[in-house]
Amino acid sequence: MGWLLDAGQCKALPDRILVSQSSINHFQNDRTDQSDGPYNDRMNTLESPSFAYLTPDTVLDALDSVGLRGDGRLLALNSYENRVYQLGMEDGPPLIAKFYRPARWSDAAILEEHAFVHTLVEREIPVVPATALADGKTLHAYDGIRFAVFAKHGGRAPELEDRVTLEWMGRFIGRIHAVGAIEAFQHRPTLNIRSFGEEPRDYLLRHEFIPLDLLSAYTSVAAQALEGVQRCFERAGEVLTLRLHGDCHSGNVLWTDDGPHFVDFDDSRMGPAVQDLWMLLSGDRTDMVRQLSDLLSGYEDFFDFNPRELHLIEALRTLRLIHYSAWLARRWDDPAFPVAFPWFNTQRYWQDRILELREQVALMDEPPLWPA
Repeated sequence: MGWLLDAGQCKALPDRILVSQSSINHFQNDRTDQSDGPYNDRMNTLESPSFAYLTPDTVLDALDSVGLRGDGRLLALNSYENRVYQLGMEDGPPLIAKFYRPARWSDAAILEEHAFVHTLVEREIPVVPATALADGKTLHAYDGIRFAVFAKHGGRAPELEDRVTLEWMGRFIGRIHAVGAIEAFQHRPTLNIRSFGEEPRDYLLRHEFIPLDLLSAYTSVAAQALEGVQRCFERAGEVLTLRLHGDCHSGNVLWTDDGPHFVDFDDSRMGPAVQDLWMLLSGDRTDMVRQLSDLLSGYEDFFDFNPRELHLIEALRTLRLIHYSAWLARRWDDPAFPVAFPWFNTQRYWQDRILELREQVALMDEPPLWPA
C-alpha cells in the first residue's frame, strides 16, 4: 500500500497489477485459516464493526486507550483496504495508526505478519514493524476495530531504471526471502489458482458485475486465461514457496539516501520468490530482461533463484488482473471505493479487462524472459 509517507505523498495504484504468497509447500496447495471464505471477502456489516464509525474522535480515542496522547493533528493517508492515519503527538514525532478492515484477517494472521516483520528487523533488514507498546502488544482494539501503531518513515519512490537501485533492492529482497524460507506461515494463505483466479472470477459472475452484452466474451476469455495459468504452473513444476512481502511494488518501497526500506506487509503470505520480483519489472521484454538481471545480481548474493519460476511471471500477472477486479467488486459497498474508483464497473472498464486477458493469453504462451 505504501502508506508510510511524508504528508502530501500518496500511493498511485500500479498500472500493471500483481499477486503474492509464500512457504515450503507446493505452490498450488491451499493453506489458510480464513475458512469462512476468501481472505479478501467483503466485510460482514451485520456482525463486524464498519469503518463508518471510525471518526477522527474515535481514532484519537483509540490511540489514547493505549497511552498515546495525540495533539489533534490527523492526516488520512492513501490506503483503501485498511484505514491509515498520521497523527501528531503531544510528546515526540508523529506516528502512523493502521486500522484493519474488519473480518479480513484473523488476529492470529495479523500477529503472524507482525512477528515475521519483527524477525526481519532483528536481521537488520530495513522494514517498518508494528510498534510494541508498554503492554508488549502490537495489535490492539478499540470499539471492536483492531489497529496497530508504526513509526513514521519518509522516503521517495525508487528509481527502477537505475541498475544500482535494482541491485540494492535485489539484495534486500534476497535477504527477506532467506528469512522467509526458514519456516512457513500457519495462519496466512498461499497464492494459488483457485483463490486468486477461479474464485474471484466466479464471484464476479455470480454477483452479475459483468454487463450482459459482454458476459459471453468475458466468461470465455477468463476461462482461456485460467487454462493458460494452469499450463504455466505445469511448465514451472514443483517450486519452493516461502513467506513473502506479497505486495512488493514500488509504492511499498521508500527510498532515502541510505537505500530502500520496505513497508506494508499486510498482504504477506506464502508463495514463490518471483512474486516479490516481477512487480518491479516494466516496459517491453528487453527492458524486463535487463531489470530482472539487475535485481537478481543482488538477490542471488543472499538467496538462490530458481529460473523455472520465470514461467510464472505472466501467470501471476493474469491472476492479479482477475483478482483485482473481484477485490473492487467486493469492496463496492465501502463508500470510499466508488469515490476513489469511479471508472470501475462501467462498460468501458469491462471491455478493457477483456482485451487485457486476451493479451495475457498470448503472453503466457511466449517463452520465459530467458531459458528456464
